[in-house]
Amino acid sequence: MSILDHYLDEQLSRGRSYFSKDEALRAHGFTAEAFTAAATRLIKKHRLVSPWRGFYLILRPEDRVAGAPDPVRWIDPLMKYLKLDYRVSLLRAAAFHGSSHQAAMVFQVIVPQQLRGFDIGRHRIQFIYQAPAAFSETNQQEWLQRLKSEAGFANVAGVELLLLDSVRYFHRAGGINGVAQIVHDLGSNADPRELAKAAAWYENSAVRRLGYLFDHFGQKRQSKVLVPFAAKAKSMKPLDPSIKPLIEGTDDLAEKNSKWMLAINESVEIDQ
Repeated sequence: MSILDHYLDEQLSRGRSYFSKDEALRAHGFTAEAFTAAATRLIKKHRLVSPWRGFYLILRPEDRVAGAPDPVRWIDPLMKYLKLDYRVSLLRAAAFHGSSHQAAMVFQVIVPQQLRGFDIGRHRIQFIYQAPAAFSETNQQEWLQRLKSEAGFANVAGVELLLLDSVRYFHRAGGINGVAQIVHDLGSNADPRELAKAAAWYENSAVRRLGYLFDHFGQKRQSKVLVPFAAKAKSMKPLDPSIKPLIEGTDDLAEKNSKWMLAINESVEIDQ
């Protein structure tokens, strides 16, 4: 058994299934070349996998079918390795909060820096960029929850941030009807005061779409606090920006909702 094999066993005995190359080099005095050769061998033997250069996951037998552990077990250590704050949001967060319709086939992470997503085993990781100023104002502990894993805890968007993230990044949340499903399932759980505070850091049009969906599902306490945002609107926006009219100019035929300053160019459909 090699020195690196022993190191992996040591990590697992401490309850850690991840490590960085620098940690391994410091712990056992590997040369960089020896470490790379040993790590390559263990990757080929499906004992190690690397989601990011210089960061490794130790595969237990039960992880090898999926090709990597559930990302909730290692996203927090990875983001600490990258020295980035983050929050798990959108589909995985919706499933965490109890939206049973969300299969969460993708693990989505909001970050204040442009990062390329990747596939690892059967898991797909998406990084979704939020401008640093808005991210720093919204990624506050009072608006986050903690998703427990063996690595500790992962930051996950609270219901208020989840709803706002979902409508802002609707194209990543199953489209406007995917967002509608999340609002239907979870909207009544949002604290109206916290929702209004967080909404100040999102685009006005996204907040108006959320307000419309609250109204659509009869979630009046939540919709009421977003009405002042609609009063600031300067132009009508489509409910679903992804839909383009087949004939130019026919978008004017869509039903208009003056309360939310939205053109209702898509009927809302969800699974009951």
